[in-house]
Amino acid sequence: MTEHEHVRVAVVGSGFGGLGAAVRLRREGVTDFVVLERADSVGGTWRDNNYPGCACDVPSHLYSFSFAPHPDWPRTFSGQEHIRAYLEHVADVFRLRPHLRFNSEVKMMTWDAEKLRWGIETSSGFLTADVVVSATGPLSDPKIPDIAGIDTFPGKVFHSARWDHDYDLRGKRVAMIGTGASAIQIVPAVQSEVAHLTLFQRTPPWVMPRVDRAISGAERWLHRQLPFTAQARRGLLWGIRELQVQAFTKRPNELGLIEKLAKRNIARAIKDPALQAKLTPDYRIGCKRILLSNTYYPALAQPHVDVVASGLSEIRGSTLVAADGSEAEVDAIVFGTGFHVTDMPIADRVVGADGRTLAESWKDGMKSLRGASAAGFPNWMTIIGPNTGLGNSSMILMIESQLNYMADFVRQLGVLGGRAALDARPGAVDAWNRGVQERMKRTVWNTGGCDSWYLDANGVNTTVWPGTTTEFRRATRRIELAEYDLLRPPVAEKSAEKSPTDKKTDNKKADKKVEAGA
Repeated sequence: MTEHEHVRVAVVGSGFGGLGAAVRLRREGVTDFVVLERADSVGGTWRDNNYPGCACDVPSHLYSFSFAPHPDWPRTFSGQEHIRAYLEHVADVFRLRPHLRFNSEVKMMTWDAEKLRWGIETSSGFLTADVVVSATGPLSDPKIPDIAGIDTFPGKVFHSARWDHDYDLRGKRVAMIGTGASAIQIVPAVQSEVAHLTLFQRTPPWVMPRVDRAISGAERWLHRQLPFTAQARRGLLWGIRELQVQAFTKRPNELGLIEKLAKRNIARAIKDPALQAKLTPDYRIGCKRILLSNTYYPALAQPHVDVVASGLSEIRGSTLVAADGSEAEVDAIVFGTGFHVTDMPIADRVVGADGRTLAESWKDGMKSLRGASAAGFPNWMTIIGPNTGLGNSSMILMIESQLNYMADFVRQLGVLGGRAALDARPGAVDAWNRGVQERMKRTVWNTGGCDSWYLDANGVNTTVWPGTTTEFRRATRRIELAEYDLLRPPVAEKSAEKSPTDKKTDNKKADKKVEAGA
């Protein structure tokens, strides 16, 4: 990166969101952009999460870009190595390599109100950009709980997203902390190698069978020769999940049948009544993400595996103490305790128009306009922003919708011409979020009786989208200029400034339109 380089667009992150943004920019004819990546390769969460057994719980043909179909997925549910290879393939096929800036971690992004551009300080130098697209993703910064005594533990400690492949678990006494999507893959993958495995379970997950199989050579040949067959397969997978959404968002009681099937899944693998009781959740299925595995419960039934139905409370030397007083002597601790989702660290590194960081702006909860733009942060938008997550389908669908919004945002700046910036109006942001939170009230994520990572510190669901992917795509197909303030350089602003009456009228129109749309 050359000193004081200036680009039209700076994309932060090179996972699905960042690479997707890069492809879309090129398709829009924008080539003056960079993709800033803190690591030395693309892949995002699929680069960082390479623990034993790591795989996706969304079908392969749905967990890929619609504009970059992959007929040669080896399994119906792909492993980490295949998804990462796919992202490398996307970077090559769409000629993104010249735009990539590896080992360029963003240290600070500051809005320059005079020049209407972002100043970006990275670990490899400084640059400026007219527009910033933050695609760091919510699953990028691991969260390790503050456990008393952890600093004195004499053994090995690491997070599932920072797996230490140089440390040999064979013959070791290992503690797995957490029971999320990573943990249910790690436990079966390592239990046959370790001397003893202790699972600390604060809350049991609902786990359904994983209907996974190898995709035959004939199927792959068919998808290569007749691409519409792969499109039809993707469409079917999408359609089924769209039909399921109402059970999650409007009629959670309909999930009762699925819950019965999940209980049968426990009973088939676990014969010990006491262990069955430990592993049976007391909340409605779907309140937390439904997990998929055929090997998790059988692994927990092994004689050298213990399940502690309590969270880790304290560490005394090599002894781990649970909240219920249970103790376990271990040589290594693996934390599968999730990520900073509702308190993303990148928010501390974004300084907006009023001098506040995004984290300060979001201190009472994350909120943005249509999951993308935050008030007071002109020409800045995020991919996989507040309330864009899904509980039952592929995030790639949501990412592609946000790419539509991003493309129109950049397009409209071009139409406006000259030096210009668009800043989401606070009223528009509030109206959009009022609509989202109103719809959220009856969802299983809010009524299911669980405490999930979907909720922030105030108990507000700022993570999940309470509707179908079709609804979100419709809401983000283009930007509404009435929802934004147009900023010009200081001199131009004075001559073009609207009267207070005009501004109030525009704001009221925008607020009503957004609230109705949400």
